[in-house]
Amino acid sequence: MTSGGPLRLFEGTGVELEYMIVDSATLDVRPVADELLKTFHRTYDMEVERGAVSWSNELALHVIELKTTHPVPSLSGLARQFQAQVADALDRLAPMRARLLPTAMHPWMDPHRELRLWPHGYDAVYRAFDRIFDCRGHGWANLQSVHVNLPFGDDAEFSRLHDAIRVVLPLVPALAASSPMIDGHATGLLDTRLDVYRHNADRVPSVAGQVVPEAVGSRRDYEQRILGRIYEDLAPLDPEGILRYEWVNGRGCIARFDRMALEIRVIDAQECPVADVAVAAIVVGAVRALVEGRWADPATHRRWSDAALSALFLDAIRDGDLAVVRDPAYLAALGLPARDSRRMGEIWQHLIEATLAPADREEARSWLDQYGRHGCLARRIVTALGPASTRDRVAEVYRRLADCLALGVVFDPTS
Repeated sequence: MTSGGPLRLFEGTGVELEYMIVDSATLDVRPVADELLKTFHRTYDMEVERGAVSWSNELALHVIELKTTHPVPSLSGLARQFQAQVADALDRLAPMRARLLPTAMHPWMDPHRELRLWPHGYDAVYRAFDRIFDCRGHGWANLQSVHVNLPFGDDAEFSRLHDAIRVVLPLVPALAASSPMIDGHATGLLDTRLDVYRHNADRVPSVAGQVVPEAVGSRRDYEQRILGRIYEDLAPLDPEGILRYEWVNGRGCIARFDRMALEIRVIDAQECPVADVAVAAIVVGAVRALVEGRWADPATHRRWSDAALSALFLDAIRDGDLAVVRDPAYLAALGLPARDSRRMGEIWQHLIEATLAPADREEARSWLDQYGRHGCLARRIVTALGPASTRDRVAEVYRRLADCLALGVVFDPTS
């Protein structure tokens, strides 16, 4: 917040990064986030403020979240701040014989056997989620993401920002997919996290919808068409209204009217903060270009149908940067000459060139090089694994990814 009220469009950005806690020797998940947080104040606090970056846990005990304490005016320098917190976390985990593992899913975790939920203090929300949806599946227990929060100052800014995010959101897995494996094997999808995520609330389908949010024209419209439907459908299962809050919405972008921001949730966690912040900056740059009408009147963005955007989103989940867009009108909306088709990786290269600020480009140079040469992280992981993905080979590759996080370097599948 500013002294004059809420932040306006692009006056600040909030970033949240999630990483897994695993055994140093075996890389099996270790549900010790509570013990990690306890090293600060000797109490089981769910959140600890560390200056510009705060630490917290949500739901699964093997996940630690690092997040900006307040919205930052620029992402420049943010990766270094996050990396310093990663180093601190590793130091605190070392006596527990644990370390951090990046990417969006653990490659062999058994969520039915290994999930542990936060057990301390007021855990009624977690117990309600578990009772209604059964959190022992991959879609609840085994997924790490990057959340990007973008502020809006009023209803007009909300609708304009929401429209732009809807258009960009289907492309995000092509940029950020990092989850090609579960249960010890490759799934054939590059963004398995989003595939399981979109099914985690199937008992109440309105909770996640099609993940790509519906087009809305105002806060009132949003509260009636999206939140109202969710609350109504949940009511028989949640008569006490424990989950009757806007954060229960499981779409890939949700409105947080409590803090006047839209939260983008479809970015897979990458291999280190340099990569995480690079992806965040690229997504924000693309959204900003649409909000500002760089290539089309922003009023036209609401016209894209849920079905068309969801179809693109599913293609990106499957094929990542090699997914193909065959809609000339969609390409034109993103500033590309209308032609029969473009790979999503090509679209992102265009958006990077057109929108990424020079300071962000410099800090993202190593990530940009790997994405340009080898594609999204999921594709790089598949390349490194090779055709014979034995358990030993998977462990070897994911240990390299853990080293990337510890060292703050981008993963090169050929090294």
